[in-house]
Amino acid sequence: MRLPRMITLTLAGVAVLMPVAACSSDEPAAGQAPDAAATSSGPVEEPTPEKLHPFTGKPLKSARPVLAVKIENTGAGKPQLGLKSADIVYVEQVEAGLTRLMAVFSSKIPAKVGPVRSARISDLHIAPMFGKPAFAYSGAQSKMLPFIAEASLFDVSDSRAPGAYFRQPGRFAPYNLFANTKKLLSSAPKASKAKDIGFTFGDAPAEGGVERRSYTVKWPAARLTFAWSEANKQWMIWQDGKKDMAAEGGQLGAPTIVIQYTKTERSEFHDKNQSYTPLVHTVGKGSAIVLREGKAYKAKWERESEDGGTTFTTQTGEPMNFAPGQVWVALASRKPVTP
Repeated sequence: MRLPRMITLTLAGVAVLMPVAACSSDEPAAGQAPDAAATSSGPVEEPTPEKLHPFTGKPLKSARPVLAVKIENTGAGKPQLGLKSADIVYVEQVEAGLTRLMAVFSSKIPAKVGPVRSARISDLHIAPMFGKPAFAYSGAQSKMLPFIAEASLFDVSDSRAPGAYFRQPGRFAPYNLFANTKKLLSSAPKASKAKDIGFTFGDAPAEGGVERRSYTVKWPAARLTFAWSEANKQWMIWQDGKKDMAAEGGQLGAPTIVIQYTKTERSEFHDKNQSYTPLVHTVGKGSAIVLREGKAYKAKWERESEDGGTTFTTQTGEPMNFAPGQVWVALASRKPVTP
């Protein structure tokens, strides 16, 4: 979000005394001191606008490095740890019509996060929007490794930063691999700091919103439902009909949910069962639904290049402001498809 520049206004403070026959409303009466505002001479400065975090719209003290983590999103890997602290959570379709998450951290970084899972080709197209972030994941198809090596990110996977990962007791493999975020970031000292990625925050549009108590997004083998909670001022999250709980406690939820409708097609990658990996196109333009404050707004999205941000606008072309706080972006298709 662009901030207004500070404007300095200088007042002229020279008073010229002239004999007068009577007092006017703009002049002090005889024997009274002139108004202080009329004689002050130094610059009068407007307060410096508060800096806001480009990912959340909340007050920003200092820009911090960006850490993106690939996280499991099936029942076997729940409850996940660390998602409550994420600035942005992307929901991506993977093989067999299931979904996996990319959680982006910067303003608040939890001590531990997981379960950490393997990377997908769509991740490599999202990452450049953040510059060159640290990217944590647990392996990838050998065919995809050269693409990761060339991508705009710092590889802090379990093979590149093994000391940052550990097996969480009480869980079974492969859903028990977690990571220490401090060690992840120490392995990527030059990771990009948070910057403008196109999001805008502020008041909701005066028009265009439709009252919605819940909204469901479907993939071929997964379903997320977002239900507005006036008490929590968040859209609480259900997955496949069950409350989506956090390992820290409580149900996951966010003040802003974005359903970004994208083109999804078959990539060149597939697993051992010949189930092809979807490629989710996040560069281009399309339609979206933005959920905030109990309403659904039709919106448009556009991202001109891989290293550019994604802008969201209303149907009339005005910025589609998000509510301050965490943002979930569900990358979906109008008609769920299994490539």
